[in-house]
Amino acid sequence: MDQDFAVMTADEAAQLILHGNMVAFSGFTPAGAPKALPEALARRAMALHEQAIPFKIKLLTGASIGALADNQLAEAEAVEWRAPYQTASALRDKINQGEINFVDLHLSEVAQMVNYGFFGPIDVAVIEASEVTKEGRVYLTSGIGNAPVFLQKARQVIIELNSYHSPRIKEMIDIVSLGAPPLRSMVPIFHTLDRAGENYVQIDPKKIVAVVHTHLADQIKEFGDENPLCRQIARNVEGFLLKELHAQRIPEGFLPLQSGVGNINNAVLKALGENPDIPPFMMYSEVLQSSVIDLMEQGRIIGASASSLTVPPDVLQHIYKNMDFFNERIVLRPQEISNNPEIIRRLGVIALNVGLEFDIYGHANSTHVAGVNLMNGIGGSGDFERNAYLSIFIAPSIAKGGKISTIVPMCSHVDHSEHSVKVIITENGVADLRGLSPIQRAQTIIANCAHPMYRDCLNHYLSLGKTGHIHHDLAHAFDMHMSLIEHGTMLS
Repeated sequence: MDQDFAVMTADEAAQLILHGNMVAFSGFTPAGAPKALPEALARRAMALHEQAIPFKIKLLTGASIGALADNQLAEAEAVEWRAPYQTASALRDKINQGEINFVDLHLSEVAQMVNYGFFGPIDVAVIEASEVTKEGRVYLTSGIGNAPVFLQKARQVIIELNSYHSPRIKEMIDIVSLGAPPLRSMVPIFHTLDRAGENYVQIDPKKIVAVVHTHLADQIKEFGDENPLCRQIARNVEGFLLKELHAQRIPEGFLPLQSGVGNINNAVLKALGENPDIPPFMMYSEVLQSSVIDLMEQGRIIGASASSLTVPPDVLQHIYKNMDFFNERIVLRPQEISNNPEIIRRLGVIALNVGLEFDIYGHANSTHVAGVNLMNGIGGSGDFERNAYLSIFIAPSIAKGGKISTIVPMCSHVDHSEHSVKVIITENGVADLRGLSPIQRAQTIIANCAHPMYRDCLNHYLSLGKTGHIHHDLAHAFDMHMSLIEHGTMLS
């Protein structure tokens, strides 16, 4: 690093961020997100508020960042506006209480919206890097996210130079910036591991107003152990994909998978990895978890493309110590490439995502409990679900010990329409919705995916509608939701 850059403490650098600024953070999940500046910004906000001086920022990220950082900023009342995704409890509470304006976005669209100025100018970008040169080359770390476009568009840049990361992380990185229409060209990615760009982001070095030295790990923990329910869902996914493979609806060499995060997704990957009838496969996804690394070392996953290495510190260090193996098998990309609709469709990605609830016609709700309270956000599930070769949603059929059915007459909030959801899988079975009319979809979902304790009431609801392409009785469409609100259970 050239010594001409101003080296500051996190608290000194935080002074450069002003009330009302649009601030952009690097990272995708806690991987690659800034770690010192969020805490310093929270301290700055609390100190100013004690003096009755207003201080709130607008915060734009790649996906989520560390829950600790989001919670610290929320509890310090330092955030007025937030996009596009979050996973932090304190922040979530303030969003649902109306204290923070939250914009839920498809992750693939954020970079283009920044390029077009839809959010206004970015005042300050806070970017974690493993290296920065005097010429303005910025080498990112374990989460790429939207950092490239933030670096390009921000008026000022603060670099968190994190020595925790191996400088060899750049060997995995492939930065392609699409630009804005109508000057956007095709991205030459025709295989999961194709590389089409550079391993750094080039910016005007004069924009770098501060460098903060850190040595901090990504705040990532392993998910809990899988349970029998997760394993049963995984077996059903495994059985469905084997059926598709044997019917030659999936090519003999298989197709790349996208997998969301969580215990169910990890169980699915483990099941597919252990089955000798499933050929070794690629992944074209948003995040890579520890389960992917394990299967890669076993030769079951032969290559993976994503926007972040969302793995605990010990797993990340294991990767760094074995870079000669992993740098040929992992590519880290900006999220407008990892989630790019054209590439997803071109590669024939099979998408596996978890939903909160599904209605009997195949609509899916990924974001809002009872249609009201935000959980996390849509994230990238829609990017993949709308463009996948096969869009598969997975979930348990019930929650809260049976008080909630994830299969309902009408979704209380729709993130994914019936036109894109191809398959729904619960522990009870598989609803293959391809080629089915609405009434056929309803019958299939109730019979194969709903929990037995809810099938009678769902079939009764279906019988209430007598006419129309889709049978709905608007007077009773939300009876199950109302029962949950009034009596604490959807069972009447």
